[in-house]
Amino acid sequence: MTESQHISLLVSSGSGPAECQQAVAGVLDVMRNEAELLSVDFDSSGVRTEHGYKSAVVLISGADAEAFAKNWRGTIQWRAQSKLRPTHKRANWFIGVFDLPASVRTHACIHARDVTFETFRAGGPGGQHQNTTDSAVRAMHRLTGLSAVAREERSQHRNKSLALERLQHLMAAQATADEAAQKASRNELHYALERGNPVRCFKGRDFREVKGG
Repeated sequence: MTESQHISLLVSSGSGPAECQQAVAGVLDVMRNEAELLSVDFDSSGVRTEHGYKSAVVLISGADAEAFAKNWRGTIQWRAQSKLRPTHKRANWFIGVFDLPASVRTHACIHARDVTFETFRAGGPGGQHQNTTDSAVRAMHRLTGLSAVAREERSQHRNKSLALERLQHLMAAQATADEAAQKASRNELHYALERGNPVRCFKGRDFREVKGG
């Protein structure tokens, strides 16, 4: 089996208004759906706001994790008339997808007593290798509410180990994002959004992708 990769991304609304928080929520849904079609697993962590997410940490795992991440890094544009401010003329909202800096990543120490495991029946990414038993595993950290899923192995025991490993990576990525937000030198992650030259563009409330920008 091809070696799995783990890539941590920060999806950020920067200093943008509430509409940009809506854009983060919409883009997370698109990313999750896209991951379902590819050989990658998708886990995320973010604190919900009234309108969406200020920012969220995403962990991409799997042999094709880098290919997936490469398709998202950069500025993302959302074209939609604001429902929060109907008279507002602006209809272009920008968010950013960044790699979390490896220099501030921390090792997540998880105690077994703080984790619960749930098994379920699920096919592999993209509907591949449909399981006939409840071998897929979701690891849930009771203290933080974070969770991670592993489903590609036929062995429940192996998926349990993978889910725990991914949960550790997700916790480390969240710690990195928290540290980044607290340090002025790291805040460029949130505020380095380039208004223009988006790598991907979505339109409308259903976040339909607009090809060609």
